[in-house]
Amino acid sequence: MAESMSLSGTQEGRSILLINGPNLNLLGTREPELYGSTTLQDVIDLAQKQAAGLGVKLQTFQSNWEGAIVDRIQEARTQGVDAIVINPAAFTHTSVAIRDALLGVDIPFVELHVTNVHMREAWRHHSYFQDKAVAVICGMGTYGYTAALEFAAKHMKLKKKALS
Repeated sequence: MAESMSLSGTQEGRSILLINGPNLNLLGTREPELYGSTTLQDVIDLAQKQAAGLGVKLQTFQSNWEGAIVDRIQEARTQGVDAIVINPAAFTHTSVAIRDALLGVDIPFVELHVTNVHMREAWRHHSYFQDKAVAVICGMGTYGYTAALEFAAKHMKLKKKALS
């Protein structure tokens, strides 16, 4: 089932939604030789501190259910979300529904993976998201979350400047 969203940050009008897909609730215990020992809660805690430092509001969401992720993406449209960072996990290779939801809300997104999917099984090399993402980050371990949030915050800032 889906986890509740959490909020942090200070600046109104700059908001990032961080979505984690299936099995990422097991981060830190599932295949630590691939994913490391950092838990999803550790990642979220660090991301919340980082977001506050960047002056953005961070909302977090994790689900093992494709439909719940689609629903959360659609909700973002009416909540003033400026950017989405998504680790779609196994849905990377299978979910046209999540892809369509991301395209439907017209919110720029960063695709994120803890491992380097291109060094893994051949079927993991295909992504339904990479051609529409403003950036794709993979293979950096959980540090990829830090890089993705920083990029998303800077991308939002540049986009807002261009519009003003």
